[in-house]
Amino acid sequence: MVLRTVVCWFLLMVLAIINGAAREYLLVPRLGPAAAHVASTILLCGLIAGAAWFAVPWIAPPTARAALSVGALWLAMTLGFEFLAGHYLFGKPWPVLVADYNLLRGRVWLFVPLVTLLAPLWAWRLRIR
Repeated sequence: MVLRTVVCWFLLMVLAIINGAAREYLLVPRLGPAAAHVASTILLCGLIAGAAWFAVPWIAPPTARAALSVGALWLAMTLGFEFLAGHYLFGKPWPVLVADYNLLRGRVWLFVPLVTLLAPLWAWRLRIR
């Protein structure tokens, strides 16, 4: 189950990279940075939920707790990549990385990790149970 979870996470990363490119090249010029951020966040949340819908039967968590552990591993890998690669590979300062999580400033990125955590459980409850 763990190997399948990791394989699916790499597919989620591909979706996230495509989403980020679409945001920068298609949405920002048309909507501006703030609206593009919100639209891109909503789109990525939908992509993650859809990917979980298709992946969870293949990952085959036997229980709700196991499905939640799939989401927890996806979340840990996502945050690890976002913060560690963002800082050490791409040179972004820590405050810039954390700024996307500030709901009071209209940054709704917090919903992406939340959906990443809960989507496998949601898919498990609807598809497997």
